[in-house]
Amino acid sequence: MEYNHPICRISLIIPHKNIPLMERKITISQIRDAAYQAYSESKEVSGGANANYIPYLANVNPELFGLSVTLANGTTFNFGDTEYKFGIESVSKVPTAILAMIQHTPEGVLRQIGADATGLPFNSIFAILLEKDHPSTPLVNAGAISACSMIAPQGDSSEKWKAITDNITDLCGSAPQLLDELYESETATNFNNRAISWLLKNYNRIYDEVDMSLDLYTRQCSLGITSSQLSIMGATIANGGMNPVTGKQVHSREISSKITTMIASVGFYQHTGDWLFTSGIPAKTGVGGGVMGVMPGLFGIAAFAPPLDDAGNSVKAQTAIKKFMQKLDLGIFNGDQVTIVPE
Repeated sequence: MEYNHPICRISLIIPHKNIPLMERKITISQIRDAAYQAYSESKEVSGGANANYIPYLANVNPELFGLSVTLANGTTFNFGDTEYKFGIESVSKVPTAILAMIQHTPEGVLRQIGADATGLPFNSIFAILLEKDHPSTPLVNAGAISACSMIAPQGDSSEKWKAITDNITDLCGSAPQLLDELYESETATNFNNRAISWLLKNYNRIYDEVDMSLDLYTRQCSLGITSSQLSIMGATIANGGMNPVTGKQVHSREISSKITTMIASVGFYQHTGDWLFTSGIPAKTGVGGGVMGVMPGLFGIAAFAPPLDDAGNSVKAQTAIKKFMQKLDLGIFNGDQVTIVPE
């Protein structure tokens, strides 16, 4: 089919309607076996070090390791230390970004925060100076603090906190636990985030009281979460916002696609391109050692191990998730139509 134009001729190639997509079926047992093999093969992976700028994290046992997968039908597989409550840290930016979109619409979050990857470290002040018109994305520190300031109701710290934790509970199907020692450790050392908060205020990108917004962000990063809970959160996003374990519709399908896009573009900060190229799955990382991945329509996956690489991403968790994806030959850009079947 051709369209003529005074300047150019445009030709469109329309595929025949009978040419199918590559259809694949993967059994639940194949997924379970791939998860177990990925966990087993990653147990001895070494390298990296615990985050040392937050004293609590520096003292977490570096040998801890867990891998969890939750399917869109609610089936969950857990291997290793999957009930250990570790600091959620920057993975908490995902549920709060979702909550901000629930309350203010995706367009409102785009307008007031943005959705651009900075290409710089998660706590970069330089990124704010470069893009002073907005904090870039709610999945880096500046945008996450801004997102906390957007959460309703305005001016009420306790009700804001309840909204944040209730949303995480809905996404995970069970409540997180505030790690008081981690919260105290974070509060005592968050000098960089204090500077970020006031710089955002200077650019009119904090929408409530500055210290309150920073405290909410610090508290949400100090929540204790398990890899099993995070895999359910990932599965809820993958399942169009419906928690596959509880059956509750937490958010809209539109928000699922928007948050997955954000995760794909900046989930591993300045290493995001390398991560997506080698793993094929959008995933969000945190300096507590957790990584949460979302495979739309299929499953959520989470892994936890404290030692981090130079960008603050868990070395062992990355390895395990990559191995899992490779064993199943899955990837968000593969173009396959994948169905999970019982056997």
